[in-house]
Amino acid sequence: MKLSSVSIALHAAAARASWAGNLNYRSPSENHPDLGISIKRVVKRTDPSSEWDPSALNFTHGVASGDPYPDSVILWTRIAPSAENDGSNATVTGAVPLYNHETAMYVQMSTHPVCLDYTVATDDAMEDIVNTGRVFTSSDIDYTVKVEATSLDPFTTYYYQFNVCGSSNASPIGRTKTTPLPEDDTAQVGLAVYSCSNYPFGFFNAYGNVVRKDSVDYVIHLGDYIYEYENGEYGWGDEYGRVPLPDREIYTLYDYRKRLATYRTDLDLLLSHQSYSWIPVWDDHEIADNVYRDGTAHMNNTEESFIEDGGVSVDQRKMNAVRAYFEWMPIRQVAMDDNLRIWRSFSIGNLLDIMMLDTRSYDRSVTDLYWNTDYVHEISNDASRTLMGGRQENWFYNQLKSSAQRQAVWRVIGSQIVFSRVNQSAAYGDENPLNYDAWDGYQANKNRTFQVLYENNIGNNIMLAGDSHAAWVSDLVWTGGKPYDQETGEGSVGVEFAGSAVTSPCPYGQNITLATANNYSDWLVTANEELQWNDLYYRGYYELHITREQVEARYYGMPDLTTRNPLEISLANFTVKSGENKLTRPVAGGEVESGALQRGQTAGTNLTYNTEDGTYSVL
Repeated sequence: MKLSSVSIALHAAAARASWAGNLNYRSPSENHPDLGISIKRVVKRTDPSSEWDPSALNFTHGVASGDPYPDSVILWTRIAPSAENDGSNATVTGAVPLYNHETAMYVQMSTHPVCLDYTVATDDAMEDIVNTGRVFTSSDIDYTVKVEATSLDPFTTYYYQFNVCGSSNASPIGRTKTTPLPEDDTAQVGLAVYSCSNYPFGFFNAYGNVVRKDSVDYVIHLGDYIYEYENGEYGWGDEYGRVPLPDREIYTLYDYRKRLATYRTDLDLLLSHQSYSWIPVWDDHEIADNVYRDGTAHMNNTEESFIEDGGVSVDQRKMNAVRAYFEWMPIRQVAMDDNLRIWRSFSIGNLLDIMMLDTRSYDRSVTDLYWNTDYVHEISNDASRTLMGGRQENWFYNQLKSSAQRQAVWRVIGSQIVFSRVNQSAAYGDENPLNYDAWDGYQANKNRTFQVLYENNIGNNIMLAGDSHAAWVSDLVWTGGKPYDQETGEGSVGVEFAGSAVTSPCPYGQNITLATANNYSDWLVTANEELQWNDLYYRGYYELHITREQVEARYYGMPDLTTRNPLEISLANFTVKSGENKLTRPVAGGEVESGALQRGQTAGTNLTYNTEDGTYSVL
């Protein structure tokens, strides 16, 4: 709907707004301008004599913030006439025909822009204003808005809000936080770490629980924010009213936009984005299963694959996924000097440096695609194999060295896949016992990483991992390096904390019992001397509470994903003392609630639901 009566006032406001200020018009990569939107063309086809009636526009998916710096942060929202997503980057005048895959009909998406104000304040009443701006958005970028709020103070909590120019139509108020200056003496920081949120497998309660406790400063997401599968192939969303749209495997730009939009209807995910500044990175399913440099588990750049997948090549699919990801995630374009780079780093005072890697899509050599496991096993130790690509690998090693040289106390490394050796032969009885889609499939790359740490005497290293849908806590041990004492932890060069999934199922079965899961964990802990704890049963997350003296990791499990609820149980707590480079003994205080613990006890806590009063009790 358009109203000419408000067009003059709104156009006057819009004339002062910035097209370029909306970062989503840019390409995610400076060397791939075709992924960007030509603002000249957008402006050329717009009709300044007609504007949207503000009452016809909706903030469809809340607000979000991310990639915090000491003086700036990225703010995000979506303001649109419909929750429906755009299917093309329109370059014609007027309304654009858009194919709606749910209704199998073409609908008209207007190309007219929307003008937004944004405001940043130090108080949630939005009275002490420190930053404002005006920007446009349009159907070309799915009506998303991403701006950089600047001139902010370090390590400070801010509140922000968007509203349609010249109107009272406003978004929810969001909260965000900048990082300390690199040289600041920062005493303590809390991080919530997530991965693997599969929409049809249940509600994302883990995201909301941290908000309800207000227990951290920032959120780290290690990937698999969405899944590309169709409902039924991987998940049963119809049981919970959580069918991911489009209800088929996704390939096109529209598909990825719609899937992201569907995930962002989960109320706890919305709450987390509204409450915390996120530092996200993708895993494989943001694009496709087991993605690597030249393909995925089910696609490759061959004529046969191109025909079978509806005329979409691997490269086109990657571009569609990346374009939608950058439109929908509160992430900044960082020195995109080559290819589709997402790897980047953050300094949190002189307390820690966070290094977010891309161990999936950037330049990874061929991985385990299910049918080639024996072959990948044979080549897993080849020196030419790379997990990150030469440029990222060199960047990573330089980051480790410079972090130690600047005397940051801790190095926190966000890797999608498990770094530590995990021999699963005891559980699987497999002649290929390692996961060759993880670091174990790239032994030379892993050895080079260990070599940099040992030869440069770089300690206080904390590796983070997701992907596996299980919780793993290990001392970082180089089998080709110093001898390792399992009982004391001597010989370790750090600790790895790998988290379970928000909802994605246990790798040993979606409906596994607690007893069976713990039996598998017993086998895994026995077969891997550096593995100190494993839990397969619970979906959940963990928090890192970091001081100059220690890192404390707190693991939480979600007892029920079938409804939205705030329930969680504490599974285990771990401590790493500064300078020790190992888990403090006795590990986890000698007892955990679930899983298996080296030289420790499992309490075996489980919850049962009382149908009469709707409460849970501990067994």
